[in-house]
Amino acid sequence: MTGDAAMRDETAADVLPHGGSRLSAAMRMAVFSTKAYDRRFLDAANRGFGHQIDYFEARLEASTAALAEGYAAVCVFVNDRVDAATLKALAKGGTRLVALRCAGYNNIDLDAAERLGVAVARVPAYSPEAVAEFTVGLILALNRNIPRAWNRVRENNFALDGLIGRNLSGRRVGVVGTGRIGALVARALRLGFGCQVLASDLVEDPGLVAIGVRYAPVDDLLREVDLITLHCPLTPRTRHLIDRDRLAAARTGVMVINTSRGALIDTAALIEGLKSGQVGSVALDVYEQEADLFFEDLSNEIIQDDVFQRLLTFPNVLITGHQAFLTEEALSAIAEATLASVAEVEAGAPLTRQVTARQVRGGS
Repeated sequence: MTGDAAMRDETAADVLPHGGSRLSAAMRMAVFSTKAYDRRFLDAANRGFGHQIDYFEARLEASTAALAEGYAAVCVFVNDRVDAATLKALAKGGTRLVALRCAGYNNIDLDAAERLGVAVARVPAYSPEAVAEFTVGLILALNRNIPRAWNRVRENNFALDGLIGRNLSGRRVGVVGTGRIGALVARALRLGFGCQVLASDLVEDPGLVAIGVRYAPVDDLLREVDLITLHCPLTPRTRHLIDRDRLAAARTGVMVINTSRGALIDTAALIEGLKSGQVGSVALDVYEQEADLFFEDLSNEIIQDDVFQRLLTFPNVLITGHQAFLTEEALSAIAEATLASVAEVEAGAPLTRQVTARQVRGGS
């Protein structure tokens, strides 16, 4: 993999429907992987659309696709498995649209969707501020050992040994992917904390260059920075972007932050780096095999994922359960954009948030 792998983050276009006119057409939609907050915000947004929405807690996959029979649209999230078999069952049942209530689309077979005549829409821009702010929060918490300090105080342990952090001011940080989210993180670190910021992306942001951000290939960036934060989509070219070789070439003690997609990092290589001390600390809001873990209460279960359990044993690893997007503003925007896509299909209007295999491959 070259240092110039595609790194535009998922929120590259501002296409939210706020302030615009809504289409009045209604449509029948099945929502999968439903949580209480999904229902709350979709119901609130639907008062302006009037779609018939039915909610299912089940994850969408081939074995549950029969639940969507008779629904012209289905709404899915990041861990639903919309592969060729699932899409075939959906198309047979009359589904014309798969609406992703997220930016990423790596969990859907776009080629199969095209062959079967099923349109796919996503939410390419909702609240980049939500993810960017959470990223900075993880950096601060990890850098200053805040979770460890909080746990100590709860046990009446007020000792400061082992809690020494480092100033962010003047530190060299690397931002991989400078779309809407990555650009906000770069600005916060550069202007808010006085960091020396290096960035890597296929397309340079002139606004970032103007404030002193320097662009470099990923391999060069890793050799120079003390901290790297990832803000790019998961594609065949970016899968395991951070692997054993790149971690070995990085500065000793590098801090790694990932709020984008779990498979950008080779988790086994990351654990090796933590054990050797090559990786100094890690904060993850996403995980390579999160589909069987995140968004569920497993507090009474025995976790079978030994790799994830190993990560939890490190005192210098901070993991959250894919919550960077979880703000009121983001959930409202996601609901609005998702239902607007449904209305466009029902009305026969152009699908403004459509994603196709050709687009992903770089075609017109």
